[in-house]
Amino acid sequence: MQIQGHYELKFEAVREAFAALFEDPQERGAALCIQVGGQTVVDLWAGSADKDGREAWHSDTIANLFSCTKTFTAVTALQLVGEGKLALDAPVARYWPEFAQAGKEQVTLRQLLSHRAGLPAIRELLPAEALYDWQAMVDALAAEAPWWHPGSEHGYAAITYGWLIGELIRRADGRGPGDSIVARTAKPLGLDFHVGLADEEFHRVAHIARGKGNPGDAAAQRLLQVTMREPEALSTRAFTNPPAILTSTNKPEWRRMQQPAANGHGNARSLAGFYAGLLDGSLLESELLDELTREHSLGQDRTLLTQTRFGLGCMLDQPDVANATFGLGARAFGHPGAGGSVGFADPEHDVAFGFVTNTLGPYVLMDPRAQRLVRTLGTCL
Repeated sequence: MQIQGHYELKFEAVREAFAALFEDPQERGAALCIQVGGQTVVDLWAGSADKDGREAWHSDTIANLFSCTKTFTAVTALQLVGEGKLALDAPVARYWPEFAQAGKEQVTLRQLLSHRAGLPAIRELLPAEALYDWQAMVDALAAEAPWWHPGSEHGYAAITYGWLIGELIRRADGRGPGDSIVARTAKPLGLDFHVGLADEEFHRVAHIARGKGNPGDAAAQRLLQVTMREPEALSTRAFTNPPAILTSTNKPEWRRMQQPAANGHGNARSLAGFYAGLLDGSLLESELLDELTREHSLGQDRTLLTQTRFGLGCMLDQPDVANATFGLGARAFGHPGAGGSVGFADPEHDVAFGFVTNTLGPYVLMDPRAQRLVRTLGTCL
């Protein structure tokens, strides 16, 4: 496998670890970017971007980053807090009056961002096309009763997070949530990141496909069993209502929509650049960064059925939990995306990390491929 890009010699072991990913015949394409102290020390890509292995992964290939998008969304919401257009502890209904239905009068933005609001799923079955109907989805969530008393527990809002936070951004900023997120996070830093992709960019999007034959870890198997056997369970509804959530990633309408929980498109450089921008203070004032990265939720996740630890729209490291550590320092924060892509920052080592793949693994939180790369990085540092 030919590895493209560049790396500093000190990080040659990282390049070798990246190349080793492609010893698995199922691995199709991937990219890796690492900044240390604001300087890019690794910028690599390899493999194929299409489903048939004919189209090479290029320097400007982008991919659906799934939940890596969530932290971009949280940072945008926190910027609006800093401007006085939103407040973390005010009722959401102050900005979105319809949201006060079904016992949600006191739910706050902080609870939404930390997955504590009790809204990870919608009980009533929705038609597949509702996925692309913003108004239908925000109306359904405004009418939804919480699955637990808000603030008492936490459960990952895998897709509903995008409509919940996105609607608040839309109301506070006066433009589409994706437009706002890109203007506030990607444009100032020159990042190739999109939430609502223009059709003329489709030619450089990697085709996403699942790897076969890997059952994943215990957490992945537990979640799979519930979603297959319990159609009305919270976890099942979270990932399959509307029913097109898990099967839409390569569709034009998925790429076009502004769903800021799961359909950001970008590359490894955009992830590393975003986290470098958080580390150097370009994106958030220090007190808002402290809020982003302070522990708000810890324990058994009602949706993911494994232990999770969250700040505000970012996952915090759990060094002693195998599927929930980024693999570097205990203060690391960031977000994995479904199937293996991940972006994170490690303030201890001044590292900003981005890894993107179009070969989806079955893991619930951190993918072992990314963890191996990070462990190797640790030895180089």
